[in-house]
Amino acid sequence: MNVEQYMQTLGQQARAASREIARADSNAKNAALQAIADDLQARADEIIAANAKDLAAGKANGLDDALLDRLALNEERIAGMAEGLRQIAALPDPVGEIADMSYRPSGIQVGKMRVPLGVIGIIYESRPNVTADAAALCLKSGNAAILRGGSEAAHSNQAIAASIIRGLEQAGLPATAVQVIETTDRAAVGQLITMPEYVDVIVPRGGKGLIERISAEARVPVIKHLHGVCHVYIDDEADLDKATAIAFNAKTHRYGVCNAMETLLVAEGIAEQVLPELGRMYQEKGVEIRGCETTCRLIPGSLAATAEDWDSEYLAPILSVRIVKDLGEAIEHIQRHSSGHTEAIVSENISRARRFLTEVDSSSVMVNASTRFADGFEYGLGAEIGISTDKIHARGPVGLEGLTSQKYIVIGDGHVRG
Repeated sequence: MNVEQYMQTLGQQARAASREIARADSNAKNAALQAIADDLQARADEIIAANAKDLAAGKANGLDDALLDRLALNEERIAGMAEGLRQIAALPDPVGEIADMSYRPSGIQVGKMRVPLGVIGIIYESRPNVTADAAALCLKSGNAAILRGGSEAAHSNQAIAASIIRGLEQAGLPATAVQVIETTDRAAVGQLITMPEYVDVIVPRGGKGLIERISAEARVPVIKHLHGVCHVYIDDEADLDKATAIAFNAKTHRYGVCNAMETLLVAEGIAEQVLPELGRMYQEKGVEIRGCETTCRLIPGSLAATAEDWDSEYLAPILSVRIVKDLGEAIEHIQRHSSGHTEAIVSENISRARRFLTEVDSSSVMVNASTRFADGFEYGLGAEIGISTDKIHARGPVGLEGLTSQKYIVIGDGHVRG
């Protein structure tokens, strides 16, 4: 069977399974999620062994430390995947929820019912935990899923897929409700994104190149997360302790994640008080500073930033730092260089904080909090399918509601239109 025939088969199976999953009740879906979670933890050794093969291949192929970190699984991360599944099982089921019912002058009732999207194709790189997260969210929201992980995580993804299949079967749901593409042939992606008869929406997760390619070539609607050029602005009315803690955490908590800060903006009125200490902390942690002229003076050892740096998502221990005149200049910088992911202000001035919330147009905007909180778990959504930088259908962390749509429902009692 060639790649085209293989993908057509997956599509047909997913379309058939989507009808069964759409009508499955919450108890069956939750039972499947719990069973998958139990199986993942029971077979953690098998998954870690499969992951070790991927890590060895990744090192041999020259993957950098940030990508290897995203790829790595251990007992703690597998327990985190299982906990994510259980959290999703505990969330309210959005499918079938009816809202906004009202009587019209004609006597009919009109409202909206939340419904699954159908079949969701998810394309992702490196992080094998996405396999479990994506399967769980699609399942709970009543959708079938076709998952295509990166070739660098092939062994890990197939080990996780085996747990998903066992969990679905244990709950009496079709095993084809979640299918993980087995071939690493890149042609499979081209087929997946051009099968509107079988796939209703594509969610790409990965590098900018992947997402741009998918968006350009897909014949299926795309919910995209382009990249994360996230900013923290330290206002001249910031609490210094808060500012230092937030700016340090936003950059160094983890480097290879989309909600890590990539550019720090500091008001000139507070720069000499906060930057030397922050710079020392970053440098002790091994973070390379690329800054404006004033930054280089305040943080010895900094490199001069280039125009390209302000638009860069490093996913690495590198940070751009710029001194700005005031809040207005900070907002202008963000409007020019942000990817629309997450921005934060540190300030004790409520008026400035409200202006920042109002004028900064990103999917998450924060006051006195680290950008690392831009995450489905932290927002109470359970695991997320991704963080959308789009403005329509779904924006920000995409959880259960983002994987559903609404249809109008009308209730009458023999009503006819006069």
